[in-house]
Amino acid sequence: MKKLLIIAVFSIVTTSLFAQSQTIVDVKGSGAEKILVTVDSSLSPQFKRTLERNLAISGNFRLVTKGGSILVSSSAGGNVLVEGRGKRLTLPMNAQDDKTSRMLARQLSDKMCETYAQAKGFASSQIAFINKKGRSEELCVGYPDGGDIRQITRDGTACVGPRWMGKNAILYTGYVNGAPQIFEINTDSGVRKMKWGFGGLTTGASVSPDGSTAAVILSKPFGNPELCTINIGAGTWKRLTVSRDVNEGQPAWGPGGKEIVYVSDETRRLNLFVIDAATKSKRRITSTGSQNVDPDWGSDGRIAYTTKRGGDFYIAVINPADGDKSARLVTEPGRWEHPSWAPNKRHVVAERDGVLYLIDTDENADKPIRLFTIPGKCITPTWSR
Repeated sequence: MKKLLIIAVFSIVTTSLFAQSQTIVDVKGSGAEKILVTVDSSLSPQFKRTLERNLAISGNFRLVTKGGSILVSSSAGGNVLVEGRGKRLTLPMNAQDDKTSRMLARQLSDKMCETYAQAKGFASSQIAFINKKGRSEELCVGYPDGGDIRQITRDGTACVGPRWMGKNAILYTGYVNGAPQIFEINTDSGVRKMKWGFGGLTTGASVSPDGSTAAVILSKPFGNPELCTINIGAGTWKRLTVSRDVNEGQPAWGPGGKEIVYVSDETRRLNLFVIDAATKSKRRITSTGSQNVDPDWGSDGRIAYTTKRGGDFYIAVINPADGDKSARLVTEPGRWEHPSWAPNKRHVVAERDGVLYLIDTDENADKPIRLFTIPGKCITPTWSR
C-alpha cells in the first residue's frame, strides 16, 4: 500500500504581552474552563469538520461561531492560520485528498492543545478495538474523531485482547487455528504472524514500555491461568505467579517497566494486584467492590479499571501506591468495561453496551462522549501511546 507523506510545519510567533494577558474562557455546565475558538467557514469542509470535532472532544476548547479568543482561518497561499492569545500557528495546506486533509486537521488540533492549553493532544493517535457482528469479531483501528476506521482482520471468528506494540503493530489473541494464540499484526500492511501458541489458554499480551518483554496469561503446563513474562526477542518465558486453584488475567505494565498490574480471584473476588516482574513480590491494591477488573496503567502512574459496586459498574482511577483510599469513580453507573488511557494522561476510552465513549477523568468534567458510530458492537478498546 502506497503511503502518503504528510509534512506539516508549524510556526509559533509570540506577539505582545498585552495580547497574551487577554484570556477568554467559558465555564461550561461541568465547571471545566474551555478556550473559545472560532473556525472560519473559508476552510475546506473536510478539514473544518475534522478540526472542530477534535477540538471539541479534546476537553480544552469550546467552539463558537464568532468572537472566539482564537480564530482559525485561511491565509494567503491557501495555508491555515491560527491566531489569538498572543500566539500564531501556520499550517501549510498541502492536502491532495480528503484523507490527507483530515490528517492535517488532527495534527493541527494536537498542536493547538499543546500551544494554547499546555496539554498533550490525542487527535493523531489511534484506538484499536474489536468490532463484533454475530459470531464474527474483527480487529479494527480508527481515530478518536470517528474517522478513517479500518478493519484489519477478516477471519470471521473470535479475537480478543488487542494491545499496541509500537506505533503500527498490535498483539491480540486470535482463534484462526482453532485454539487461542497470540498474533502480531501490522496495522498498515495487514501482514500478520503467529507470535506465541502454547496450547491451552494463551492471552492478555501486554508489552513493556521498552518493548522488550510481554506479560501474558498461560494455562499450560500449569493447569490454571498464571501470569508469565516472555522475552520478545529470545522467546523465553518466566512464570511470575504460582497460585494453585486461582485464576489470573488482564495484565498491564506499569510506566516504569518494573511492575505489572493484573486481576486475580485469589480472594474469591476479582481484585487488582501489582507484582514486581523481577522479585515476584506482589501486593493487593483493591478491596472495595465485588469486582475490580480491566486495569490499564497510565504513564502518569494512575490505573484506570472497572469496578462493580452495588450491582452497577463504573470506571474508576486509583493510585496504586495508596490503594483503595485513592480510588475515585469517574463515571455514572452503567455497564462500563475496558478503560484505556489516552496519550494526554487525562482521558480514557471505555466501552458501554457495545459503544465506545471518551471519558474525562478530571473532577467536574463533561459527560462521556460517544466516539464511533458503526454497525455492530465495539468492544475492548486500546489506545495507542
